[in-house]
Amino acid sequence: MAARSEQQSVPLSVLLKRELAHEKIENPEVAHGQAGQSKKGEDLTLVKTECQRMVGDGVSTYSVFGVFDGHNGSAAAIYTKENLLNNVLSAIPPDLNRSEWVAALPRALVAGFIKTDKDFQEKGQKSGTTVTFVIIEGWVVTVASVGDSRCVLESSDGEIYYLSADHRLDTNEEERVRITSSGGEVGRLNTGGGAEVGPLRCWPGGLCLSRSIGDMDVGEFIVPVPHVKQVKLSTAGGRLVICSDGVWDSLPAEAALDCCRGMPPDAAAPHIVKEAVQAKGLRDDTTCIVVDILPQEKPSVSASHTKKKGMLKSMFRRKSSESSSYNDKDYVEPDVVVELYEEGSAMLSERFHTKYPICNMFKLFMCAVCQVEIKPGEGISIHEGAPNSGKFRPWDGPFLCSSCQEKKEAMEGKRSLGRVSSGSDD
Repeated sequence: MAARSEQQSVPLSVLLKRELAHEKIENPEVAHGQAGQSKKGEDLTLVKTECQRMVGDGVSTYSVFGVFDGHNGSAAAIYTKENLLNNVLSAIPPDLNRSEWVAALPRALVAGFIKTDKDFQEKGQKSGTTVTFVIIEGWVVTVASVGDSRCVLESSDGEIYYLSADHRLDTNEEERVRITSSGGEVGRLNTGGGAEVGPLRCWPGGLCLSRSIGDMDVGEFIVPVPHVKQVKLSTAGGRLVICSDGVWDSLPAEAALDCCRGMPPDAAAPHIVKEAVQAKGLRDDTTCIVVDILPQEKPSVSASHTKKKGMLKSMFRRKSSESSSYNDKDYVEPDVVVELYEEGSAMLSERFHTKYPICNMFKLFMCAVCQVEIKPGEGISIHEGAPNSGKFRPWDGPFLCSSCQEKKEAMEGKRSLGRVSSGSDD
């Protein structure tokens, strides 16, 4: 393991250009299955395979998978399922090559999540939803998540990687600090006489999550800014399991993967749901998508591994800042999962900062969130009011329109957008 960790990483562009130029590595075969059992009827899934995109080197295909766990009704989950992907794609500049498009996804996902939330709130409905959103392009997997639905990856050698974040207040101290710093309160339900019961919740509103889409009945510090992780699989592939909390409240990741080992994804998904319901009963909507990413013509099953299974890996090899000068001809691809990007900050100044590796590809006079055109002099720098704003000039982008600037300030606890406070069952 020590020798492996000392190997120098290689940039995404080198990996993808190497694959395309030498034609040594085919695109993977992506097979999937999904299943669910309904308790409240608020879980939804999105499956889009072989989506086509015209690029400079021909037609490239990608696949999209999503799990949406609604609460206070399914309106937010339905709206997000119908609009999120288009909002993400609209935030990606046109005419990008393959590596640029993949590198643009993390920022576009943040913009798409926020725009979806902002547009849904304008409808005045109080429903909310968690989201785990997965885009697969070649061997690169990009996952954006808010809430407590999750995505886990089992690599070809049986190691387990968490690709999403858990935004439950009970388990995320960093999010508790963020909410209280923004003016919210975190505590359990008080039943009178000083007795507190149930999970930690955010007040006003009573939501036990710190991030979601929708939820007009709670404070703006419940934000839609997703945690985003992007990894590149080895050409041996792996298996993704994407589930709502109805599964994860009943089964740990290792148990979910072990119970369906050797099954194709269309059999694995219902088996995971069955195991989750048998473990603790049908207490919530229980939804699962299983995706196998494998070399073409290889049987789409999760193989029995000779190595020790279930090693939980929270650390990935990160891309070195000097890796762009790495000599491709000396590089031999390791049989590991390589982390290309990870960021979970709720601060837009950190998610859209000017050091973003492809910031020049984004149009200067377009709102970074809603993509409306901004007249010169009317845009508001994303860095305005940020703790490190002194390092930036007033004309340093990206820029926000006035409406999205108000949204940003509300999420940071600097203003209220007039939400109505009430209880929430989630």
